[in-house]
Amino acid sequence: MPVLPILVSAAAPASAEAEKVSLRYYDDIVSRYHGRPALQQEIVAAQAGYPSDDLVAPTGLLLLARQGRAVLGCAGMRIRPGDIGEVTRVFVEPTARGQGVGRLLMQNLESESRAQGLTALRLDTRTDLIEARSLYALVGFIEGEAHNTDPYANHWFRKELR
Repeated sequence: MPVLPILVSAAAPASAEAEKVSLRYYDDIVSRYHGRPALQQEIVAAQAGYPSDDLVAPTGLLLLARQGRAVLGCAGMRIRPGDIGEVTRVFVEPTARGQGVGRLLMQNLESESRAQGLTALRLDTRTDLIEARSLYALVGFIEGEAHNTDPYANHWFRKELR
């Protein structure tokens, strides 16, 4: 059976596909944070604390990586003052990790950001999200000073686009 290509395209955050992958993203990060499987109410509370309705033009973007009907991951970006894109919601399904899905999502996000005239991308993450930190370094992000006060962030990255 032939392997289907991985395609990346924009999606509405309120779409059924985006909602499902968002819940899996929050399940993953909440479970890692607590060191145990997350409870449903913890997942829903985390998702409610970080709304995604602004991940649509003209304020942002949400990308989904698909292989056939399967959604393998997502990556979002919010446009901030100073022509900066703030990367958020980067997630790859555990079964798809190590296959270049994260890199493909980040490359597409960077391409879209350049097309919108943004001059830099920035993001924050946590120490326990080891795969994410490795991905960001792999695609050229440099760790630096804090750019926000998110209580769950302890690593901040930036990438100049010009």
